[in-house]
Amino acid sequence: MPSSALPEFSDPNLAVMTDDIETRRRRAVYRASHRGTKEMDWLLGRFANAELAEMSPERLRAFEELLALPDPDLHDMILHPDRVPGGEFASLIARMRAFHGL
Repeated sequence: MPSSALPEFSDPNLAVMTDDIETRRRRAVYRASHRGTKEMDWLLGRFANAELAEMSPERLRAFEELLALPDPDLHDMILHPDRVPGGEFASLIARMRAFHGL
């Protein structure tokens, strides 16, 4: 491939950083869509597919931490926020609820 066809980067680490964030996004989509229960696969997976491409690295980190929570806790945070508040994930849970029209 001629060098003129390669993208120009002012920072040689930019390509590596971009790949890293894209890898994290792909992993998060997979983890969100393969939870173990169909309900959580649907709730988290659809949201991840629609939103992850635009998430900042900070919000992606929060989503990755959210994915580490057990399904019953996540289920209650999303579907019953009055009984189980989202805590540090409250804004992310609110976006997810709005996305699903809950």
